[in-house]
Amino acid sequence: MTTRWASGVRPYLEAAPLAALFLGISSGFAFAMIGATLTTRLAQHGITKGAVTAFALTFLAYNLKFLWAPLVDSVRLPLLGRFGQRRSWLWLTGVLVMAAVAFLGVADPDEALYVVAIAAIAVGVAGATFDIIIDAYRIELLEPRQLGAGSGMSQYGWRIGAAAAGALALVLGARFGWALAYFACAAFALPAMLVGVVMGEPARHREPARPHGAFAALVAYFSPLLEFLQRQGALVVLLFVLIHKIGDTLANLSLRLLFQDLGFSNDEVAFYDVGVGFAALLVGVFAGGVMYERFGMKRSVLVSLILMAVSNFSFAALAAAGHSNLGMAAAVGFENFASGIGGVTVVAYLSALCNLRFTASQYALLSALASIAGRLLTGTSAGWMIDAMGYVNFYLLTTLVAFPGVVVFWLMMRSGLADLSIGSAGTESGEA
Repeated sequence: MTTRWASGVRPYLEAAPLAALFLGISSGFAFAMIGATLTTRLAQHGITKGAVTAFALTFLAYNLKFLWAPLVDSVRLPLLGRFGQRRSWLWLTGVLVMAAVAFLGVADPDEALYVVAIAAIAVGVAGATFDIIIDAYRIELLEPRQLGAGSGMSQYGWRIGAAAAGALALVLGARFGWALAYFACAAFALPAMLVGVVMGEPARHREPARPHGAFAALVAYFSPLLEFLQRQGALVVLLFVLIHKIGDTLANLSLRLLFQDLGFSNDEVAFYDVGVGFAALLVGVFAGGVMYERFGMKRSVLVSLILMAVSNFSFAALAAAGHSNLGMAAAVGFENFASGIGGVTVVAYLSALCNLRFTASQYALLSALASIAGRLLTGTSAGWMIDAMGYVNFYLLTTLVAFPGVVVFWLMMRSGLADLSIGSAGTESGEA
């Protein structure tokens, strides 16, 4: 038992997965600065609810980042470029994120709300670009066998960075003002930048061909997508990426509405949904890394997809049972445990799909594709479906909607497409 436990922990203690932890910390903080932190700040300044919710549009940069991701792959930065394509962009975007967060800190909602909006958009664009290079650096730093553990550590880091930055901003904001709070939180960009110093340029990075002329540059811009589409079964793979999270996203959007209508108090939601859920997520992330190490990528992805689909059923059971603290703990715990596993295995699979010449572009495209369908459907359909069919039938429907993704991936395994679709990020070592 001790030997088995040690073998499960060992991949997390290697240099590259540990580096992924620090990359994740820096990735998560910028998102928090324009999320709950900014919402709290604006509410404390007496800004109307309509104006506050409009700031959610700043997150569009994270959905649209694939549009400028090819620049991160192909444009060589002057001066900094001599340190390597990945490190130079990592350091530049890190500085830009810090500057944008500081700008948001000094912008005063009472004097000019539009300046706050501009600053928030700047944080969104800079943070999304920081994400592009962090994901590319992480994928190219990890060997194929480390993608599971590295994805797990990145998930841990993201949660730590978002939670720590959000909490620090609230504490400092209440005592010393929001400007100082945002200045302090800007330092969360440093862990990723220091990884670039310590770990160096990723050994697996492959330079794309340099375009000469306007037409060649245009072709090069679309090369990441064209390369992916030329693979056998590419459209099936893209279909899987598009649909696999729809059921999960539909369910998660409405959970707080369910808890409210079942009569759970704020204290109960805080303890079970936030506390128990977060603990279960951390356990799930670790379990996902171990599962990836033991069972391999394909089987671990399939198991995680099934678990995430079934977890929606647990909320149908909770809705049928009514107000039950034990039921809430079980449903929330199971859902977060399954999401933790999926966050490791599916992220590792999406990472493995990338070609090392276009890591930034292809991962930005795949991650955007994985979230866009679910967000569009949830934003336009979830509310009226709940009103029309009730919570129990709604969560049963989300369970059913989740299974086409399971079936498509199972068919990909049976046909061999799950192997054929893998890019060089999932096959080549640093010595290749």
